[in-house]
Amino acid sequence: MSVNYQAVLWNRQKKIYDRVLAAGVLLYLIIFIVFGAIVHPNATAEILMIRGFGTASLLLLHIILSIGPLCRINTRFLPLLYNRRHLGVTMFILALAHGILSTIQFHVLGNTNPFVSIFTSNQDYTSLSNFPFQPLGLFALGILFLMAATSHDFWLANLTPPVWKALHMLVYVAYALIVLHVVLGVLQAETQPLLVILLAAGMVWIFALHLVAANKEKPADMQVAELQAEGYTEVCGVDEIANNRGKIVLLAGERVAVFRYDDKISVISNVCQHQNGPLGEGKIIDGLVTCPWHGFQYRPQDGASPAPFTEKIPTFNVKVIDGRVWVDPRPNLPGTPVEPARIGS
Repeated sequence: MSVNYQAVLWNRQKKIYDRVLAAGVLLYLIIFIVFGAIVHPNATAEILMIRGFGTASLLLLHIILSIGPLCRINTRFLPLLYNRRHLGVTMFILALAHGILSTIQFHVLGNTNPFVSIFTSNQDYTSLSNFPFQPLGLFALGILFLMAATSHDFWLANLTPPVWKALHMLVYVAYALIVLHVVLGVLQAETQPLLVILLAAGMVWIFALHLVAANKEKPADMQVAELQAEGYTEVCGVDEIANNRGKIVLLAGERVAVFRYDDKISVISNVCQHQNGPLGEGKIIDGLVTCPWHGFQYRPQDGASPAPFTEKIPTFNVKVIDGRVWVDPRPNLPGTPVEPARIGS
């Protein structure tokens, strides 16, 4: 890790983000502890801190789970997404503080190892009102630790994105464990249903957001399914291609050139008819794909050279969905006109 490790670059945006986050957490804890001391004058400082850290981490978890669907619903929420991992690490630290204080308060002073005590102090698994809720919180904390420890881009690159994403999708397992931990704990310690009501409202909020986001993305998902059924292949993202430049991709064992120009995408063969030059390494000049070797030119929409030249290359049908480029791997005959895909479609 030491060879490839890169330090986190704390740019101005990240600093503002973290300062706002730290100030918000600190303000919440102060208000919670002061208000809790007024409402529950017999509660000890330790109990108030345990509840403060626990509720702060739970509130932050709801915010974290809301950011993803909110960004899919409206792009104005994207600035929250860019540094969401900072929220995740902060949430884990708050949950860890809650767990450490709870362990000290309820398990350290006995003769049994604290971790053993968490699992053995209450074994009434057949009772709903007296169910051992503390192990559930410990399991959730373990998942949160795993996610916080692998939040750096080093792990994203070395675990590979599919593995990293599968690992971080465990946040929903942690959320379910935390919900059970809180509900079962409240049944044993509280007489007021307020916390359960608030937690239920949070669950409805998270569930509703995900449903709305899924419904918004359903048309695009259906388009993707239709394209896949027609044999189209996803080759790259629009943002991977510079304007008036191309990107060479491998499609059905052959290299093709994907060109971006005038908010449009066209796909042609990568092979110049002159001396097999790589067209994808060239650029568009005066609306024509220009070979980087000897300057032979082709129209991107039909693969034909302008008059009086007669060279023609194969074209490919192309679609753009949600910023991703999809190409039919079956080439059209050289010189076949193809409607370019609009980037904003």
